[in-house]
Amino acid sequence: MQNTSPAYPALTDSYQDNVALLDAILRVDASFDLIKKPLKVGLDEMTLYYVDGFIKDTVMMKLMMSFLTLDGLSQPTAGGQTAVTEMAGKDHLIPALAFCARALPYVETDVTDSTDLAVQMVLSGAALLVGSAFGRGAIVIDARTYPARETTEPEGDKVMRGARDGFVETLIFNTALIRRRVRDPALTVSYTSVGDSSRTDIAIIYMEGKADPDLVERVRTKLAAVKTDALAMGHESLAEVLIKKRWYNPFPKIRYTERPDTAAAQLMEGSVLVVCDTSPQVMILPTSIFDFMQETNDFYFPPLTGTYIRIVRHVVFWLTLFLTPTWYLLIRHPEFLPAWLNFILPTETGRIPILAQLFLVEFMIDGLRMASLNTPSMLSNSLSVVGGLILGDFAVQIGWLIPEVILYMAFVAIANFTQRSYELGYAFKFMRMGLLLLTALGGYWGFGAGVVGICVLLLTNVTVTGKRHYLYPLIPFDGKALKSLFFRVRKDKNS
Repeated sequence: MQNTSPAYPALTDSYQDNVALLDAILRVDASFDLIKKPLKVGLDEMTLYYVDGFIKDTVMMKLMMSFLTLDGLSQPTAGGQTAVTEMAGKDHLIPALAFCARALPYVETDVTDSTDLAVQMVLSGAALLVGSAFGRGAIVIDARTYPARETTEPEGDKVMRGARDGFVETLIFNTALIRRRVRDPALTVSYTSVGDSSRTDIAIIYMEGKADPDLVERVRTKLAAVKTDALAMGHESLAEVLIKKRWYNPFPKIRYTERPDTAAAQLMEGSVLVVCDTSPQVMILPTSIFDFMQETNDFYFPPLTGTYIRIVRHVVFWLTLFLTPTWYLLIRHPEFLPAWLNFILPTETGRIPILAQLFLVEFMIDGLRMASLNTPSMLSNSLSVVGGLILGDFAVQIGWLIPEVILYMAFVAIANFTQRSYELGYAFKFMRMGLLLLTALGGYWGFGAGVVGICVLLLTNVTVTGKRHYLYPLIPFDGKALKSLFFRVRKDKNS
């Protein structure tokens, strides 16, 4: 647990004052799910605070039954004295520490004298125990459990072969899924919290000896410097306060994954993971644009098959950026077109300009995508297909669109799913639309200016830490790393 800067009056040696202070801060009378449970133990008294719904009922019942069998709270024994002698400079915590060693039969416990930390742990789901014989010490019993769905395979990140589990919205479950795959003491899971009100749990995960220490420290420093009231939207809220985005540069700076096997593989390559409670998305840092072209499927097939899939993904996805602008440029300047490619020229142009048709279909695709998200699951697929076919067919019949526009835009819409990042897909969409507009305004000069502008945006984009270039391993050049992006090699120490 991480101690935070105090925001409440400190605990005192008076049990009654401590109870009154916690009652006032937690407002137990105003919230029905904040439970205050007083207990009488011999001649002593204790009070438990916890949130109903976060606590394990069976554990709390067994603890209360164990407490009620005691004669009192202050009965030091050899075991308790051994435990407290190790706490030099913490003499005021000795009574609570002795009680933990002697009479608290639970694994995850801690003792604190910080009111702020005690309140934070209660609101996070742990139980807090204060006693008349504990003085300024309060015992935190981490018996929390969060409502969670099953760790099933994520819908947006499926594989044809391989593991079928995925991250969920509970932080401790996600760290356990990674620990299951990386059984190495070098795996480090560092805890912090972000948000003045939400106090959202954040975990920084890395492999000691493989991750760049400077990168780890930069990430930790950036998280410590975050000033926000709450991370209401989980990982996206964290990304927005973690990165100073330039509104004109849409290329994503963070890669996300919902797959534990992908996260574990990235750890072994020296990446740093940032896991946010309440979000199934895990951040992978640092990230270059080429990292988005790597998929888990590549590593569940033999090297030859994985290499073929990876090359096809690169070619097809980059076509989504240049296909329609290049086609539109050739329509405007057919003199550049070889004779054997004359068939790509449309025989009719429709009732509206082709540029307007291309933009119209771009908007229609996004409209159908948003409609499918809000459509009941049993109808979404059929309505999307039927809606697309009906709209496309009638648009051609009445002269709004020509078949070539529908063909090329259909390819672009489908090919956009060859990689899983929505942010990168929309970045390419904005670049494609900008390139079309510049081509319409300036012909081949406009097309060239648009390509140069895209290159400038890629060159000037920075990663989260600002240390690795966004075009790594192209800039700075690393031949071995660049080769591995396109060719799947065997994963063994001798390769």
